[in-house]
Amino acid sequence: QVQLVESGGGLVQPGGSLRLSCAISAFSLDYFGIGWFRQAPGKEREAVSCYRSSDDSTYYADSVKGRFTISRDNSKNTVNLQMSSLKPEDTAVYYCGFRYGNSWTCSVVDMEYWGKGTPVTVSS
Repeated sequence: QVQLVESGGGLVQPGGSLRLSCAISAFSLDYFGIGWFRQAPGKEREAVSCYRSSDDSTYYADSVKGRFTISRDNSKNTVNLQMSSLKPEDTAVYYCGFRYGNSWTCSVVDMEYWGKGTPVTVSS
């Protein structure tokens, strides 16, 4: 069983920064994939960024490249998303997704476990 708990969301002005954190509770953290996904009102959930444990590789959606950074903190069993230069279109509920193994893509359909989400609002 895997449990994911997101934190760090909130209200921020355009151009500001936020740091999201996903705390992971899992039987094994040897080979897995984890990512941040978001869902804006009236839209489908979409991939933002993913991390692959086998080779420490990362993926970013084009819309966040250069602004968001995903990182893993082994000491705290967390995966974080540092978000900078935030835009109103970044407003959404951000979810943490997780799956075991190496054969997956950074996509909603490939994730096996989900957190409950943390809301991010970018507005002046």
